[in-house]
Amino acid sequence: MGHVTEDQVLWDKWILERSHTACDELIRRYMPLVDYHVKRISVGLPKNVRSEDLKSHGLIGLYDALEKFDPTRELKFDTYASFRVRGAIIDGLRKEDWLPRSTRDKIKKIELTTEKLEQQKGRYVTSDEIASELNMQAQEVEQVMSEYVTSNVLSIDEEGQESSNNETYASIIEDKDAKTPEQYSTDEETKKELAKVINELPEKERLVISLFYFEELTLTEIGQILELSTSRISQIHSKTLFKLQQVMRKSY
Repeated sequence: MGHVTEDQVLWDKWILERSHTACDELIRRYMPLVDYHVKRISVGLPKNVRSEDLKSHGLIGLYDALEKFDPTRELKFDTYASFRVRGAIIDGLRKEDWLPRSTRDKIKKIELTTEKLEQQKGRYVTSDEIASELNMQAQEVEQVMSEYVTSNVLSIDEEGQESSNNETYASIIEDKDAKTPEQYSTDEETKKELAKVINELPEKERLVISLFYFEELTLTEIGQILELSTSRISQIHSKTLFKLQQVMRKSY
């Protein structure tokens, strides 16, 4: 009970008196939230993006959340701060144009090669087959396409950040694009196909996808659970994402 009171005193000092000491303490307490979002967002980013820079953007978002938080509204600070922190990191990334031109060129080559090989073979193709055609390593193909997926996801999130009334990203997208029966049918087919591919994944790959996207753990946390290094989990994540992306390309 005492801990709740201590929290309340801290918030009162900040909300009512704008105490710098209270603000510093609140930032210290909510730093793990910033670290969490940095780890989640940095998964699909190239190595030239420093996590310290992402952390700086996230801190700006946390301070912004403290400045604008209204405790009278029915919204937990963690929820509100998460939105602001994630938004600030995405905003910072967008201004830096984090996806280098060389990566964009590789994405184009991989996509064209994927299409060509799929038409030749009449099936989904592996990262090894694409890598062999392009004289690349399979791991590089998977990493590049993982970065591409991340850039697509972040561009969807940007629409959410720019919305004036904090609508959810999904609702914004749905409002803009009312689905036709044909699109709905394609979506359903894609979901079935995705479910089939996920069910056929090796157990480790299935676990990584489940823990990352559904349980929302970081790669480090998943590594601890599966007793593997973070870099190994990162490789498994990119490899699996590549397989799922083969299905998703149909519905782009």
